[in-house]
Amino acid sequence: MGKLAEAVETIERARGHLYAFHQMTGYADEMLDEVVGGLREMGRDDLADRITTELIGLNVVAGRWSFQVVEEYDDGYYRTTLDLDRAVRDALVGGRRHLMEAEMKEQRRTRGRPGHAARPHERD
Repeated sequence: MGKLAEAVETIERARGHLYAFHQMTGYADEMLDEVVGGLREMGRDDLADRITTELIGLNVVAGRWSFQVVEEYDDGYYRTTLDLDRAVRDALVGGRRHLMEAEMKEQRRTRGRPGHAARPHERD
């Protein structure tokens, strides 16, 4: 279960990086408008036209903008990962998550000490 949890957490991190890629790509595409404006002010319509027609709005992979890559990842690989993670947890440990961390917390906390309660609703 520990290795599965670690794999799922790594996939969550990968998903975060994918969203960062999506946001950064979109932001860069918007910044190109300023580049085009600057080139036009310099009288370099030839370069401005190339950026406008060749780069702005260009697909990041065949037929897809970054949001479409994110959606396909979410709907395919990511959703399958979460579904199988839940199925394995339900079958083996009653759906509980973060088992290693829960065990570690029990071993490391000081019972009766402020800030060391086992659960949020319990007193220290």
